[in-house]
Amino acid sequence: MPRDALMDFDAALEKYEPVLGFEVHVELSTATKMFSDAPNPATGDDAEAAGPNTAITPVDLGLPGSLPVVNETAVRYSISLGLALGCRIAESSRFARKNYFYPDLAKNYQISQYDEPIAFEGEVEVELEDGTVVRVPIERAHMEEDAGKLTHVGGATGRIHGAEYSLVDYNRAGVPLVEIVTKPIYGTAERAPEVGRAYVGAIREIVRGLGISQARMERGNLRCDANVSLRPRGAEKLGTRTETKNVNSLRSVERAVRYEIRRQAAILDGGGTITQETRHWHEDRGETSAGRPKSDADDYRYFPEPDLLPVEPSAELIEELRAALPEAPAVRRRRLKADWGFTDEEFRDVANSGLLVEVAETVAAGAAPAQARKWWTGEIARIANARTTDPAGLISPVHVSEIVAMVENGELTDRLARQVVEAVIDGEGSPAEVVTTRGLQVVSDDSALTAAIDAALAEQPDVLAKIRDGKVQAAGAIIGAVMKQMRGQADAARVRELILERAQS
Repeated sequence: MPRDALMDFDAALEKYEPVLGFEVHVELSTATKMFSDAPNPATGDDAEAAGPNTAITPVDLGLPGSLPVVNETAVRYSISLGLALGCRIAESSRFARKNYFYPDLAKNYQISQYDEPIAFEGEVEVELEDGTVVRVPIERAHMEEDAGKLTHVGGATGRIHGAEYSLVDYNRAGVPLVEIVTKPIYGTAERAPEVGRAYVGAIREIVRGLGISQARMERGNLRCDANVSLRPRGAEKLGTRTETKNVNSLRSVERAVRYEIRRQAAILDGGGTITQETRHWHEDRGETSAGRPKSDADDYRYFPEPDLLPVEPSAELIEELRAALPEAPAVRRRRLKADWGFTDEEFRDVANSGLLVEVAETVAAGAAPAQARKWWTGEIARIANARTTDPAGLISPVHVSEIVAMVENGELTDRLARQVVEAVIDGEGSPAEVVTTRGLQVVSDDSALTAAIDAALAEQPDVLAKIRDGKVQAAGAIIGAVMKQMRGQADAARVRELILERAQS
């Protein structure tokens, strides 16, 4: 829909009430896949290292005679996540076959859980930018396997429409997933987009805290399907929903919800009807497009998986996992704020940026809290905004901590450090490799600095006399000239010391 045809957001909310729902898929960082002993490509920093169709077994390919075996670690992770979501853990749950045309699942069905999920009936507290707490009801969290990956070749969009052919990579097929499904979320009004972003951010924070997933949205470790429907103000009957699939950043969740509210309101206001369908989010255009008509559960012909027994965790196991749960996100936030010594405004700046996890991991890697906050919410966020992406996936917290250490040790200036950050983001290597390759080390060698100072004083011979007369600030002109001559790589503090020594001689 053209942007000029969308209804104004505030006008849409005067006439209609948005009702939200989210399905968040979390890839678990187990060593092997959900039902086979193939290595799990969702584990480790280099998920793309394996060549196509190499991390597979006969089970992943659905070959005759191969049988699935449930990954015990994945079950433990799923129970831990269910408990962290405030869910009840089922005494007995079982897997089902979800039948659908899956070109990226060789057996042409997905092993999932249907009417007997591992966890159900929970609630997540979500904190908005101004401190408002929204309680999001959780319907269920169930285990399943991921599908493979299709690459559509040819055409302008990278999608199947217009492609000349498609390639399939089964490496991801069978990766353990937990799908978290909310109940309908009412009463969000104008804050609906913000609630969507905050909720997905809270899930991301929970799974990272549990250590069960990398939860890197840009890599697909955590994906969100955003359901939006509108109903006239005061009506009880729910409107027809759309499901925007695989939204892969917090920023995009917020934008997709806002767009769908405006789009659906324009259609309803014009006397049209909403089609129940999946939709695709286009980050570059900031809009959704139609996918396929959305199937109801009956259309998938679920039936119990005959090759797997029910999952029946003992009460002792559940209590063991409950006792091992980390702090709840709200408790952790209060502790981090106190530990870091941040003011309310400083901590809110981090929390609202969606970078609390990254800042915390950077601090854990050795950086001072103020420096971690400065680089994530400053330079890295600036680069992310320029590239219309989330900052979280651009650079690792460990690399940020290394850059902070180089600045603290005098090996880099802030200006040089900004170059290093951008180069690391562009894939030029680790911070140390970038510094070496680009020759960005701070020059602190007295002989090189003295030569640069002499050249600058030759251009401004009156500076030494001014300093001797007590105008010490005049040294700034020479420092600036030296920094320019040495492309910002001079140790400014040492340059100042050498200038003052020269003036006293």
